[in-house]
Amino acid sequence: MNDADVSKQIQQMVRFILQEAEEKANEIHVSAEEEFNIEKLRLVEAEKKKIRQEYERKDKQVQIRKKIEYSMQLNASRIKVLQAQDDLVNSMKEAASKELLQVSRDHHLYKRLLKDLIVQCLLRLKEPAVLLRCRKDDLFLVESILCSAKEEYAEKANVLQPEIIIDSVHLPPAPTHHNAHGPYCSGGVVVASRDGKIVCENTLDARLDVAFQKKLPQIRKQLFGVVAA
Repeated sequence: MNDADVSKQIQQMVRFILQEAEEKANEIHVSAEEEFNIEKLRLVEAEKKKIRQEYERKDKQVQIRKKIEYSMQLNASRIKVLQAQDDLVNSMKEAASKELLQVSRDHHLYKRLLKDLIVQCLLRLKEPAVLLRCRKDDLFLVESILCSAKEEYAEKANVLQPEIIIDSVHLPPAPTHHNAHGPYCSGGVVVASRDGKIVCENTLDARLDVAFQKKLPQIRKQLFGVVAA
């Protein structure tokens, strides 16, 4: 084999080696490209998942805050409604309290009422001796009907007439503009056993409180359509 043939063979071998190297390089490039795309896709999906999770977490926080805010506003509205209802009910009671003051101004009617209130107390206590307390302004009226009250009680209870001692301490006077926030009494009496262990409060204000509390569910139902718990 001459030099030309050897050179030709060498060139063929070189081309073959180069071609094989290029093919191998292409394979490596394609494989690397595929791995890159797979890894890129994995990273992108992982990042998308992370973003979705973060969005869901923040959205959940927003929804929770909205629910809390809604609940707070709802509670505040309910409190305002209840307060308005209480104000209306209390204004009715205040109006009724003012009407009570008219009762004691009709002396004939009030005198008969005082007698009935005293008899009620005696029937409730059923004591042989009691202590009676009234307003200073009512002292004359109370003294004038005391005997008839004792007689009526004795007849109804079928007992001897009780001893009734009028207390030297009086109930507070009727409310006035000058004493709007102090203790007051619109009328009536308080009767107690001699030892003070049993007390029957039969003032007009006490009776109004009892009647008002008893009728309160009915009042609320008529005014607001619901019965308060």
